[in-house]
Amino acid sequence: MKNVLIINGHQRYDEVAEGNLTRMYINSASEFFNNNGFNVKHSVVESNYDVKEEVQKFAWADYILFQYPIYWMGVPWITKKYIDEIFSTGVNSVTYINDGRSREDASKRYGSGGLMQDKKYMLSLTYNCPTSEFSSNDGFFDGLSLDEANIATHKTFQFCGAEPLETYSVHDIFKGDLDIDSELKKFTKVLEKNFI
Repeated sequence: MKNVLIINGHQRYDEVAEGNLTRMYINSASEFFNNNGFNVKHSVVESNYDVKEEVQKFAWADYILFQYPIYWMGVPWITKKYIDEIFSTGVNSVTYINDGRSREDASKRYGSGGLMQDKKYMLSLTYNCPTSEFSSNDGFFDGLSLDEANIATHKTFQFCGAEPLETYSVHDIFKGDLDIDSELKKFTKVLEKNFI
């Protein structure tokens, strides 16, 4: 059996972002993984988590599903704090040894000292902006794709050696006409592609 760690990266803001959509996706993912024979553990960044216990969850996991809303073009600040604490505490044991460079071997490049080469991760993101803003020179993100616009998170995992799976994202979440059933079906198809 494979092990998957589902991280709830939501940060609550009353009346604006209460976490219901994030929980819905996490519940859907949990059901999917349980139905397909995965061992599942959960982490919640907006909790009184124990850093060493979280590092051990990363050591245990074969896969990491990172579910979070995009706030101000990036991860919520509490999620960035979680990343900094867990990835830094995992040095020399779970996440990385060093930045990869070596005085003895000039061919060793920056970002090649990761310890997570046997792990894969998936980002699942919730956005208020429409999909039309990505991969368009006229779009808000100046032609960047969805993954390019989330480069900091991808590079963090890359630095530690983890392999990316296809990213899922849902858009226009505050528009009022979000078809959540249709979106959850799309989400399940991405999960099937990535994990089955």
